[in-house]
Amino acid sequence: MSWVLPLLGLVLSCHKATPQPLIYVSNEDGGDVAIVDPNSAQVIARIPVGKRPRGVKLSPDGKVLYVALSGSPKAGPGIDESTLPPADRNADGVGVVDLASRQLLRTIPSGPDPESFDVTEDGKTLFVSNEDAGEVTVVDLSSGGVKAKVAVGREPEGVTIRPDGKVVYVTSERDNEVAAIDIGTLAVLAHIPAGQRPRSIVFSKDGKTGFVADEMGAMVTVLDVAANAPAGAIKIEQATKTPLGPRPMGGAISPDGKLVFVSCGRSGSVVVIDVATRSQVRTLDGVGARPWGVAVSPDGKWLYTANGSSDDVSIIDLATSQIAKRVRVGGQPWGIAVGAP
Repeated sequence: MSWVLPLLGLVLSCHKATPQPLIYVSNEDGGDVAIVDPNSAQVIARIPVGKRPRGVKLSPDGKVLYVALSGSPKAGPGIDESTLPPADRNADGVGVVDLASRQLLRTIPSGPDPESFDVTEDGKTLFVSNEDAGEVTVVDLSSGGVKAKVAVGREPEGVTIRPDGKVVYVTSERDNEVAAIDIGTLAVLAHIPAGQRPRSIVFSKDGKTGFVADEMGAMVTVLDVAANAPAGAIKIEQATKTPLGPRPMGGAISPDGKLVFVSCGRSGSVVVIDVATRSQVRTLDGVGARPWGVAVSPDGKWLYTANGSSDDVSIIDLATSQIAKRVRVGGQPWGIAVGAP
């Protein structure tokens, strides 16, 4: 029977959970990026970065974290901006964080009030949405200088480069549209109608279909990329009713490309959309107060949400659709990025 214990050890090792990579969370009120270890469910470090950190994105090589910083005062929909304090334009920029040393290396110019951005696959260029200016700033990461500015719709927010790297798409909250910009020429190819207050966009793996989260429309607009035109809408439904209903905000696609996860803000939920059928197939209720940033682990087993109003991050087991852990990070978490495995 001496073989029993070695065999048992082999079985246990085969079922041992694969460690999850680190999670990077921007805290809009805290002025920092929290590094969360999902395995221990703890914040293991904080990196001060500047005012109102929101959008976050890893460099293609995974060595640098970029974070959008803004000196504009916080203001929700419908706020009279004349009643707000003046903006601190010196605070605007994109912070460059070295993940090995966990330090802010520099802040590069990015236009006023940067909110979201995307980085090209070669790691050379950033496309940044400037909410106050109604434009996109194109940043050369080698020099840290601004290459160009492109006018888009009013209050631009979500920025996503198409999987083929040829076109970048930018949502416009005020004009209810998505601008498609040719990356080579920086010409605006199309202004695509979307639902009310579009927040973010994610693409299918083949790059043929876009999914736009429309906050006030309580739906996801489906885009036909070849035609640069809307191709339908997915109405978001919730079994658990909330006073404001679903407010689609952020989006993420599963590693296998089969599912899109959409955070629903003040309704405290995440909906799951099947890419092939373009339909809602599941709802994850009670994930936290106002989930915004959403990301998936590289192995597709875990979902992470940055919950602004409850100041925490939820770690969701996608096999069971249950919250495995919640980690308090404080400071109104906004954006979220997941490290390489």
